[in-house]
Amino acid sequence: MDNWNPQPLDPAAIRLHRRGKGAPLVLIHCLGQSRQFWDVLEPLTDRFELCTYSLPGHGDTPLPGHQYGVPELTEQLRAVLQREGLHKAHLMGISLGGSIAQHFAGTYPDMVDKLVLADCTPRYIDESRANWPVRAKAARENGVASLIPMLLKVFFTQPSIDENGPNVQHVRRTFEACSGEGYALACEALATVDAREQAAKIVAPTLIMYGSNEGQPFKDAAKWMQDTIRGSKVVVVPDAGHASVRERPAFAVDLLRRFLG
Repeated sequence: MDNWNPQPLDPAAIRLHRRGKGAPLVLIHCLGQSRQFWDVLEPLTDRFELCTYSLPGHGDTPLPGHQYGVPELTEQLRAVLQREGLHKAHLMGISLGGSIAQHFAGTYPDMVDKLVLADCTPRYIDESRANWPVRAKAARENGVASLIPMLLKVFFTQPSIDENGPNVQHVRRTFEACSGEGYALACEALATVDAREQAAKIVAPTLIMYGSNEGQPFKDAAKWMQDTIRGSKVVVVPDAGHASVRERPAFAVDLLRRFLG
């Protein structure tokens, strides 16, 4: 990508929200959403301490004022977890969050107990990499709201969109509120992400999950991750799109209870 100049991210900009009791489970949300994406996992607070935060320029986290990549997001997260006294935790990410999670888990394997990678890839196919700057430009010029019709068709199955239930409404509202610049900077990070080297170094027990309606590149990525991450397993979330956890939360909660123990 032209004029790519990533800079370190300030961990002081991140507020880590912690609720529940038990083993810590750190959750990293997807592009254009916020830490509240994970509210549907509230039932897990009886067994886990859910640790959520919003990525730069999303939710309650301010814009960083410069470009950043997934390596910078990894270092920011490491500093935040050390600040919070979380020297080892379960880690889960979806989409952009999943790319960060696998980069983190391969870079700092001693800090990850069990790993969950949802609807994500270590590296986008060339067509997608070329499209991320285009989407960044659209977000800057027209706002994230202009992208919602396209985004909802990726995030959810058509029956869920037609039903327009609370989860679809939440995702739509969060997109509407998302900073165009915050979204654009994250798009540029996705255009450059390549966590394949780090994925090969993951040692944590790993669950890979994706929606049954997910795009073929993500299905192919799940197969690659399963082949690359020793002992990992793949679960397909039925009747779900890219936002599989948000579309089928009951399935996700049951799956996570069984995997995380």
